[in-house]
Amino acid sequence: MQLFDIEADPTHNYLPYDGTVQYYGKVIQQFAADDYFDKLMQNIAWENDQAIIFGRKIITKRKVAWYGDQAFEYTYSNINKYALPWTKELLELKVLVESLTGELFNSCLLNLYHTGEEGMAWHSDDEIDLKTDGAIASLSFGAERKFAFKHKQSKEKVELYLEHGSLLVMKDTTQSHWLHRLPPTKKISTARINLTFRTIVN
Repeated sequence: MQLFDIEADPTHNYLPYDGTVQYYGKVIQQFAADDYFDKLMQNIAWENDQAIIFGRKIITKRKVAWYGDQAFEYTYSNINKYALPWTKELLELKVLVESLTGELFNSCLLNLYHTGEEGMAWHSDDEIDLKTDGAIASLSFGAERKFAFKHKQSKEKVELYLEHGSLLVMKDTTQSHWLHRLPPTKKISTARINLTFRTIVN
């Protein structure tokens, strides 16, 4: 596996203040990233995501899955989820991400966006189950998509493009001060899989 994209600088902080976002670029070579994409499509227990908003249950086109060291209970959007045991591919990717970042993770939330028309609204990953100011490492496979940050007070925005086989890390006070989203677009017709490695605290 290729460890760093020569055009990316993982020591650079893409946020101007109040947090840390590092983009490692492509950390997995094309043929290996293609193979992981195919295996993740086939071997992950994908389910349509659910959320309770204003008392109504919403079912999204986007699909999700959650894996971890144990059957952690994790609550977001007022829905409880329980982690499944790691697959072989997820454990391999967890080891890679931990070796690159120097962080340790005990769970992974996966998202499957079938086309560019599926995205994610502005939010922060600040659920009570997550380690406060802990790192969240995001691996991307498939379609290259724009990823945006917006400061909660100043409304300043930062945008990046996440490539096939690339790694992004959010840490420190990022979740306290910044929102992030995956904007939908009609220009992309292919799928993207996103793995967010994170730390659940009991």
